[in-house]
Amino acid sequence: MSEKLTEGQVLTGKVTGVQPYGAFVALNDQVQGLVHISELTHGFVKDINEHIAVGDEVNVKILSIDEEKNKYSLSIRATEEAPKQPQQRKQAAPAQQDEPGFNTLKDKLGEWLKQSEQNK
Repeated sequence: MSEKLTEGQVLTGKVTGVQPYGAFVALNDQVQGLVHISELTHGFVKDINEHIAVGDEVNVKILSIDEEKNKYSLSIRATEEAPKQPQQRKQAAPAQQDEPGFNTLKDKLGEWLKQSEQNK
């Protein structure tokens, strides 16, 4: 092996196998790693085969290396920019008592009785 692979490194690899839980990617002639289905893309993946196939060339980031077990955890998602999230609406501040707005019937009953007495 000509270069030492390190965590955080971004490489181009070739997909060698696809399983329901992830895809195996060859980084070079001696090293193969797994891209777990959760690291495939941003968002939910129902069917991995809709996103990746054997023979695809993909950019991957090395998340972790277990040299003892010769396991490489990879991520395609980490090499892509996350999609922009829609802006969440700000919650309105609670209505003050003197502001018009929603009041329960119990709260309004007192007001209605006063108004009724004044209109007589």
